[in-house]
Amino acid sequence: MRQVTWVDRGQSVTFDRHVDDGPRPNCVGVARLGSLQTSGTVFTVWMQLRGTAWVESKEGKFRLHQREWIAFEKESRPLIQAGRDGVCIGVSLDADALRMLGTLADCSVYTGRGRMSHAEARLALRLWREAQGAGTTIHQLRPLLLHLASLQRELSVTVQRCPGRSRMRKRQVFGRMQRARMYLEGNSHRVVRIGELAELTNFSSWYLSKTFQSLYEESPQSLSARLRLERAAMLLRDTDMMVGEVASASGFDNCCSFARAFRARFGTSATHYRDMREALRPDSAKFKGGSRKSIGAMQS
Repeated sequence: MRQVTWVDRGQSVTFDRHVDDGPRPNCVGVARLGSLQTSGTVFTVWMQLRGTAWVESKEGKFRLHQREWIAFEKESRPLIQAGRDGVCIGVSLDADALRMLGTLADCSVYTGRGRMSHAEARLALRLWREAQGAGTTIHQLRPLLLHLASLQRELSVTVQRCPGRSRMRKRQVFGRMQRARMYLEGNSHRVVRIGELAELTNFSSWYLSKTFQSLYEESPQSLSARLRLERAAMLLRDTDMMVGEVASASGFDNCCSFARAFRARFGTSATHYRDMREALRPDSAKFKGGSRKSIGAMQS
């Protein structure tokens, strides 16, 4: 029998990987400051339907916005914390469910994150609700499993570029590369060394760098730098932190190196970037219906 667990209004639930006191729920949900720590024995996929949620896992820390999805391997044990108005639904996939997906569509699900359209989010919610009915068997999870696979269709295309003679080997390599990419995204507050990624994936540093570049057309070092600068831009836009504090929170040793990197990335200084973003806020006193040219330049 399939089960559902709903965590709401500040409740906190933890699934202990060492204790087996019954079947694990396949459908889980977190809302309004609720938090849920998943077991280390299942693959999980989370979909943010409303508001925001914060996620802490072995790969790092993430923030989910409306209509975003994120997936974790079983060793990740993500902790999901919903925002005040957040609603996040999840699906836990044990070995049986993963095997069924491979049998149904000759595909798999991978660690990663992405966005859903309005239609995809509505369909995900409907299928999620249908999959938690009383007496539901694993076979009735099929529509939901196929929808989860469809959300990762772009990843499935990338798998074909992975090195490996067999399809299974390609999937194994891609799964590890995705975990390395997630680790970079979850640690955008600091510099991540190649050695950390090599240890995480159990690949040599050389093989990791070569394969990563081939798959994502960007080296791990370049992606790390880009993510740190994007984090800095977000902090400048959404917080009142001083520029020096933003630099430190984005993994830069000093303001000079941060200033050079930020200007190279965004074409302007961090201070000017914040001032322009502030001027474009609809509720800002500086916003006077500025020219289309200036607004378009900032949005590009």
